[in-house]
Amino acid sequence: MMSMDDSSLDASPTGLSSEDAAARLARDGCNELPERERRSLLQTVWHAVREPMFLLLIGCVLLYFIVGALHDALSLAPFVLLVVGITVLQARRTENALAALRTLSSPRARALRDGVVSVIAARELVVGDAILVEAGDRVPADARLVRATALEVDESLLTGESVAVTKLAATEATGDEGMSRIHSGTLVVRGHAMAEITATGARTEVGRIGASLASIVPPRTPLQQEVGALVRSVGALGLLACAIVVVVYGLTRGDWVAGALAGLTLALSMIPEEFPAVFTIFIALAAWSMARRNVLTRQPPAVEALSSVSVLCVDKTGTLTENRMRVQRLVVDGQQWHDGTAALAPTFRLLVEHATLASAPSATDPMEQALHELERASRRTAGTAPQDGRHLLREYPLTSELLAVSQLWVDERSGTRLVASKGAPEAIVELCHLDRTRAAQALEHADIMARDGLRVLGVARATLAGGDAPDRVHDIDFEFLGLVGFADPLRADAARSVAECHEAGIRVIMITGDHPETAAAIARQAGIAAGERVITGSEIEGLDDETLARRLENANVFARTTPAHKLRLIEALKQRGAVIAMTGDGVNDAPALKAAHVGLAMGRRGTEVAREAAGLVIADDDFSSIVAGVRAGRRVFDNLKKATRFIVAVHIPIAGLSLLPVLLGWPLLLLPAHVAFLELVIDPACSLAFEAEPEEPNIMRRPPRRPGDRMLDAVSLRVAVLQGAIAFAAVAGIVLLARGRGYDDTVVRALGFTTLMLANVGLIVANRSLHTGLGVAVRAGNRPFRIVSLIAIGTQGLILSVTFLRELFHFGAVEPADLGTAAAAAGTALLLFLAIKPR
Repeated sequence: MMSMDDSSLDASPTGLSSEDAAARLARDGCNELPERERRSLLQTVWHAVREPMFLLLIGCVLLYFIVGALHDALSLAPFVLLVVGITVLQARRTENALAALRTLSSPRARALRDGVVSVIAARELVVGDAILVEAGDRVPADARLVRATALEVDESLLTGESVAVTKLAATEATGDEGMSRIHSGTLVVRGHAMAEITATGARTEVGRIGASLASIVPPRTPLQQEVGALVRSVGALGLLACAIVVVVYGLTRGDWVAGALAGLTLALSMIPEEFPAVFTIFIALAAWSMARRNVLTRQPPAVEALSSVSVLCVDKTGTLTENRMRVQRLVVDGQQWHDGTAALAPTFRLLVEHATLASAPSATDPMEQALHELERASRRTAGTAPQDGRHLLREYPLTSELLAVSQLWVDERSGTRLVASKGAPEAIVELCHLDRTRAAQALEHADIMARDGLRVLGVARATLAGGDAPDRVHDIDFEFLGLVGFADPLRADAARSVAECHEAGIRVIMITGDHPETAAAIARQAGIAAGERVITGSEIEGLDDETLARRLENANVFARTTPAHKLRLIEALKQRGAVIAMTGDGVNDAPALKAAHVGLAMGRRGTEVAREAAGLVIADDDFSSIVAGVRAGRRVFDNLKKATRFIVAVHIPIAGLSLLPVLLGWPLLLLPAHVAFLELVIDPACSLAFEAEPEEPNIMRRPPRRPGDRMLDAVSLRVAVLQGAIAFAAVAGIVLLARGRGYDDTVVRALGFTTLMLANVGLIVANRSLHTGLGVAVRAGNRPFRIVSLIAIGTQGLILSVTFLRELFHFGAVEPADLGTAAAAAGTALLLFLAIKPR
């Protein structure tokens, strides 16, 4: 990537053109730090052949070569290659899904392109781009400040110093160039600014230091630990059984080569190598599928936890509502203005002007944008020009003690200093020190507006005399101007999504900073029962942990809350045993997002800090997308259980058919080539057929999964073992029947293998649903299942029909009547599979 000095930077206030940005991106590369390189195709193949399953197969091929059985060696080798090919294909599919997911979930940045502010992926930023940052944003690249207002940046990522550093525009930071520089990865904690990018990707300060997220190895999830333990246990058992069979066969029959083949075949039949691949593929493809539904996965454990969520804590604005604010009502001294009724009178214009002055100049908050829009419209109607001579001198930010924002402006021509403040009506009333009568009137109007579903802000102003500005906003003598009411309509599908949560056993709690009456009104519209009544943040502060836990039993709406209140509510709910999913968007929401079992950051209005702390990012900030994520999480866990049950069940008849001849002194029925051929059915069935299985009909009409529930619980294990035993009984029955009729060993092998293949397809059918019967399992749409089943049955028919293929598999010619008997045995097994499933 090329480096550019300051003189070469494009200082145009319109930013770069799209064409120039594309050219620079092609020249310099993406704005991202080097990641761990993706494995090449050759590396993927090498990783696949090192798995125990393939090492055993290769051992069988070598053994055939050693003893001179070239026909068998050449017969088995193609199946080894096919199994390796399927495994490599699955691995590449998983990597491609993860790569696409990383692209979708990359951080976003606001940049000036073609004179318009656009939200783009941070990786697409180039040197010379003009970007906008504000409190809560992670700086996406190294940049030089063009304009800055009360900007403070946490640079602890680079310096280790926890105190935020004040930053100034380049024209103001004379003598200290560092004050006008912001660096990639640092956090804006206060103010807002426009900056011009000077370095991207590996050329940034962080890149030179060598920090890379790719070096971070995430901890193993509970399901990964369960899968790993299961594979190790069964694998060890399979290898032990292999050794025992080799020794017993060699000692009792004196044929150590056949004993080695029998032992290797048994080991191949027992090792459940499908488990790790199935888990990885399911989680990766589930994350990709959720991304297409506007739910981006940042942490894999969040996908697992979604199926257990029992309490969903959501914000109101932008999640339940459209976050499309419009000033609906103004109140000044009892007089009211309603949107669309008439032009603003001077008193109302004064109210709107000062509410706008208390807002960010480059507003991103929907309410502040609505104020700017109304203020511009008011000026156009009145024919007045904007006052460009004002300069923002200082900001008094909102705190948990005072829910109001105040901004100090200075008129550069007259020197007049004006303070504008807006915030919760009660906070503004407190700042203005109104007498009891005026305070009661103002708060009564605020309550009426809130009961009408409006979000209400109080507005005040003050003029400062000479001298230093007070450090505390409480020391300023404010004049109360009036109230501003904003309308934010409920999302069209919010009520339906809340009802779906309730039906799924998920409690929905609304936590908002709004007025209690506004919160209650929106909760009623959304179908969220407030319980005994709305609880405010000040009440939460007055409750001890035990009392708060009791109040949580009957309260679902919390108003006038701060991020600290959110965190306390999350901890109280966790102590009651709930599994929490919580939405958040601000910097201060990060602790609560981390504390929740599933943190849900808002993608549009959320800060980068909130997104980093969350497990999932809701790209469109829509409540229905959250519900879709819960649905997807439940589907993933259901399908993992189906695949797990199938894997356990399908290995039992294979192992039984491998062991039966050893115990009874018969010639071997299953050879390594047969097991390898079965893997060509088992692997796609696990990774394709079950992953594509549609959701259960009752997926959102049942309680959440308990956190301690295992993927292979006692019920699933019992069902899997019984299904496997039934399949083995069907196969063994056909083998015994064929031997009883005096059939040749090759015919017995052909009938036994055919029954086994059909029984395996029956196991897929039976496990396509957790509880439903044959009719639903067969009717449900699943194209991969149909393809896998048709290929398995068709290939088996081809092998039995073609002489060359029969000899390749050591099969004899089978009569149609005997094939009908084998099919009947497999069909009976299928009915029994379904009969033992839990209802």
